[in-house]
Amino acid sequence: MQLKELCQEVNLLNTLPDPEVEISGIRIDSREVQDNDLYIALEGTRVNGHDYIPDAVEAGAAGVLGTQPWEEYADLEVPYLQVEDSRDALAKIAAAWHGFPARKLVVIGVTGTDGKTTTVNLIYHILRAAKLKAGLISTVNAVIGDRVLDTGFHVTTPEAMDVQYYLAEMVKAGISHVVLEATSHGLAQKRVAACEFDIGVVTNITHEHLDYHADYQGYLEAKAELFKLISTRADKPVVVNRMGVLNRDDRSYPALIKILGDLGLREVSYGLEAPVDFLAGEIHSRRDGIQFEITSQEVTGTFFTNLLGDYNVSNCLAAAAACRDGLGLDWDVIRAGIGNLDGIPGRMERLDLGQDFLVIVDFAHTPNALKRALISARELTAGRVIAVFGSAGLRDKEKRRLMAETSAVLADRTILTAEDPRTESLEGILEEMARGAAAKGGVEGENFWRVEDRGEAIRTALNMAQEGDVVMICGKGHEQSMCFGEIEYPWDDRVAARSALADTLGQAGPEMPSLPTSPDLRVSK
Repeated sequence: MQLKELCQEVNLLNTLPDPEVEISGIRIDSREVQDNDLYIALEGTRVNGHDYIPDAVEAGAAGVLGTQPWEEYADLEVPYLQVEDSRDALAKIAAAWHGFPARKLVVIGVTGTDGKTTTVNLIYHILRAAKLKAGLISTVNAVIGDRVLDTGFHVTTPEAMDVQYYLAEMVKAGISHVVLEATSHGLAQKRVAACEFDIGVVTNITHEHLDYHADYQGYLEAKAELFKLISTRADKPVVVNRMGVLNRDDRSYPALIKILGDLGLREVSYGLEAPVDFLAGEIHSRRDGIQFEITSQEVTGTFFTNLLGDYNVSNCLAAAAACRDGLGLDWDVIRAGIGNLDGIPGRMERLDLGQDFLVIVDFAHTPNALKRALISARELTAGRVIAVFGSAGLRDKEKRRLMAETSAVLADRTILTAEDPRTESLEGILEEMARGAAAKGGVEGENFWRVEDRGEAIRTALNMAQEGDVVMICGKGHEQSMCFGEIEYPWDDRVAARSALADTLGQAGPEMPSLPTSPDLRVSK
């Protein structure tokens, strides 16, 4: 495509010279630049892409886009395009490159601290139950017809070029509706800026990513960006009422409803207490799922989900509200879709090798998510709750203490362990967590332990477990790697748990994944 054609919807501050060149590809990594590519210089927290403009040009870039003043590149051999926001420009250029695919789709965005992936999957299954051709983009994978594509090792929205590629592939596959999980990083970094959202769903906004967003208000504003994108989305052939679906039980509700009002968007509320548009009640938790009722506009129906954890009722409500009020789908379709979802990988996922206690792997990696997971575990047993979790390095440090405090109060036994320490001291992270547990009455060696090796920590918890107990392995969920230093080591909590569980039961099982940590403690029953 012509560079000037790609940039028609980008607010160019200056160009030098006029962009009359043909572009063969778009790159944000100078090491990947090939002949006739457009190189977009992004400014990150550790790396500034402008520093690599000479490398990109030497590699064959036919044009460069960045935010630094054009005068600095007066001697550049190729056109330099100056913009105010290079990430916003990247999203719009990526959309143009793929023919603006989101303008041909009904797009539902889901954001929040906890429950995003589950809610995305619930909506997707409801759309499928309605016989709609639906697609899905989450932090776990992208589903395009019969194709399932991995979206990466760790949990964030894919880069703009990847998102627009997935959307374009959906258009080619004849898909009409897509559900997209939008993380706060994905919203703040404009990765979904050209996704033309029609409906936005918020699950909750609690303590998380404050290392990046500075404070709760900054975090909330990043999430609210989803509604700004809805208010400015392009016209589409299919008419969908633009709206926001809000959790009235969450502390974010008053601020978000004001934002919706200021943007002129319709608000639909859900929650466990009236008055709300979609109200849940008569919640009965079982080992095979949850039965509950939804009341909306004085119509009440009984629903069942295979998901564990009463908090998933709120996720079901959010999905039901988006599909009923946003898309006008029938209640029978919504009931069927909610019931069709067997489970989410690494979300309250049960592991059963015939043991007489329950083993659950969950992604809970925030104080609120851990609290909800442990409360749900307590509802599933008359025995003990044994928790295994860590806290990531180079991330919000306050939650280390908060999560350990939560477990000290709600679990009977707590094993503190590694969870992506990165370049931080694992010993130091565990020390911070141990202080949090002790502050809430925990006694090290009696009801909480530090076990640096995550595999050994899981083994320790399983060896502790007695008939009727619940072992909750939290923090990694579906993830397929763990970061030590700057290296990602293959890791899957479910494989590790099956390996340790098989050893405990004297069965054949998978090999325990290895990490650069060594066992330092075993605790017997």
